[in-house]
Amino acid sequence: MLTVYGSVPDGLLECDSNELHNILPGPSLIHLPGKMPEPLFVSVLLHGNESTGWLAIREVLQQYQEKTLPRALSIFVGNIHAAKESVRHLNGQPDYNRIWKANTKLDEDDMVREILEQMEKRNVFASIDIHNNSGHNPHYACINRLATPFFQLATMFSNTLVYFLKPDTVQSVAFANLCPAVTIECGKPDEKHGIEHARDFVLSTLSMKEFEEHSQVIHNLNIFHTVVIVKLKEGLSVGMDGEDCALQLLPEVDYLNFTELEVGSALARVREPDYMPVVALNEFGKDVADRFFEIRDGMLCTTVEVMPSMLTLDMDIIRKDCLCYLMERLDLSTTLST
Repeated sequence: MLTVYGSVPDGLLECDSNELHNILPGPSLIHLPGKMPEPLFVSVLLHGNESTGWLAIREVLQQYQEKTLPRALSIFVGNIHAAKESVRHLNGQPDYNRIWKANTKLDEDDMVREILEQMEKRNVFASIDIHNNSGHNPHYACINRLATPFFQLATMFSNTLVYFLKPDTVQSVAFANLCPAVTIECGKPDEKHGIEHARDFVLSTLSMKEFEEHSQVIHNLNIFHTVVIVKLKEGLSVGMDGEDCALQLLPEVDYLNFTELEVGSALARVREPDYMPVVALNEFGKDVADRFFEIRDGMLCTTVEVMPSMLTLDMDIIRKDCLCYLMERLDLSTTLST
């Protein structure tokens, strides 16, 4: 399933993300040498409709076509067959950002194991996983460990950070066992600012010599802890306000992302006032929807002060993944470790 290259295949840098299948046979790992031997690992197109990562890494490689990279670089180009169709993943495929935990009993298990083993042998320096959002979100970075090297890497991209432990099947959780790892969220696909921001972050990380082990510079961070993942209940219909469905999202609800909501904030209209249409799974997999939501006057409303992220109007993503995440502000003074 995995093809490994020791150089950039001919013609690859002329391809957009939906054309990579013309050059690559499938998921591919490209190892490139650099002046510093410990490689930076960058994964792109884990979701086929999130093109920013490939466009950013293509620009990095174009800059260094005639010169040596400052640090070795290993690039994982993920779901190129989904990218051909500009979808998150094809029917029958797993989500490529939900395959990174051992024993998932997927065809991709051997591929993931091989990638992690190769990068461990190469003494990977850091990992960057590049993503897009479908709703309105700021650019932000996600980490899975509260340790100084992770903060240092993430804040090179943004001072807005999200710390989460679930889902634990994502790429950044797997690589956190090997090196400082971060997921960067770069806004909507193909936006020029997102491509440039990701490109410049990769270039800066390639030039880093080492990470700090101790730092007191934490007071400027806006860091939020993802406490629940909000999903639709099985078989529930979803659409926009006024449509004939069980959960009707309010117009422009995705503009609430990274907004601290007051108690009683409405997200959607419900068809059945006595039925909770969502589950809110905490880090232990327990449904705590009753702690965060109530049905009031036919609306799905918040019952505590929270901040949503990744609210989207893309019904396919809502059905296949989730409605949103809910976050709380994190006090680093009591949680920071090294």
